[in-house]
Amino acid sequence: MAGKGLQDLKQHVQGAAQEAVTAAGASAQQVVDQATEAGQKAMDQVAKSTQETIDKTANQASETFSGFGKKLGFKC
Repeated sequence: MAGKGLQDLKQHVQGAAQEAVTAAGASAQQVVDQATEAGQKAMDQVAKSTQETIDKTANQASETFSGFGKKLGFKC
């Protein structure tokens, strides 16, 4: 009888340990997912900011060359 009780206790402890491992794994995966998402958002923001800077620079260059062309008498 005592062997049966110990076997049940062992199974209960193993089940609890497995649940803890599963929960820890799920938590770790959630942290990885959140970090990945945050990294992607940061990269998206960098890309957006870079594109805006490129657009502004191109517009300024276009306006500058247009201004030079007008000063020199070209139609722009």
